[in-house]
Amino acid sequence: MKVIVGNEEAISRLIAEEFIQTIHAKPHAVLGFATGTSPLKVYADLIQANQEGKVTFQGCSSFNLDEYVGLEGSHAQSYRYFMNKNLFDHIDINKDKTHVLLGVGDYQSYMSHYDEMIEKAGGIDIQILGIGSDGHIAFNEPGTSFDSLTHETELAPSTIKDNSRLFHDISEVPTRAVTMGLKSIMNARKIVLIATGKNKAKAIYGLLKGPVSEAMPCSILRNHPDVTIYVDEEAYSLIR
Repeated sequence: MKVIVGNEEAISRLIAEEFIQTIHAKPHAVLGFATGTSPLKVYADLIQANQEGKVTFQGCSSFNLDEYVGLEGSHAQSYRYFMNKNLFDHIDINKDKTHVLLGVGDYQSYMSHYDEMIEKAGGIDIQILGIGSDGHIAFNEPGTSFDSLTHETELAPSTIKDNSRLFHDISEVPTRAVTMGLKSIMNARKIVLIATGKNKAKAIYGLLKGPVSEAMPCSILRNHPDVTIYVDEEAYSLIR
């Protein structure tokens, strides 16, 4: 596991470059994307690189980590809407090859086949992750089995509180989600994680210094052969 410390602009640029290098080496790469505020600058850098002709996504496919249960893809806080608005609408990827878990309709059937779909596509070549203040990755809350595949889960109160900043009121935040499991994430060939801000410091400490335990879901990443953790000074402050 590698750790790279820098400001948000610098580490976002480095992560974008990791994706670009992956695509250059494998034009039909399978990309793993995340939502939330952490990867926004990464996606902005990827858009710029695509528009400047430095990389093409035409041969790529993608899979996202999670989605809220109960939100249509057209809802402004759904993760399909987020990905379209912040990345897919601005690059030359084929949207039919972008996969985001469903939160409505027969979402449980789609969820049950998600890992099979990833495997059939060839497996995820590079996966970007954020991290929750309680150490969750995707929506794998503390106590989630390390052997978990894609599943439906109830969100922890701390996760609902953290995500409420994106809604008008905390009562609007969905309480359930569908998410790739920890084993699903660990199946990716390469993983990059980005964490910025003081509210992520305890989680980063748990990831790097605490025991490998289901009580700290992110700690499973210490068992992966190719992980790079990108943090700013505030997120890394408890390690210093």
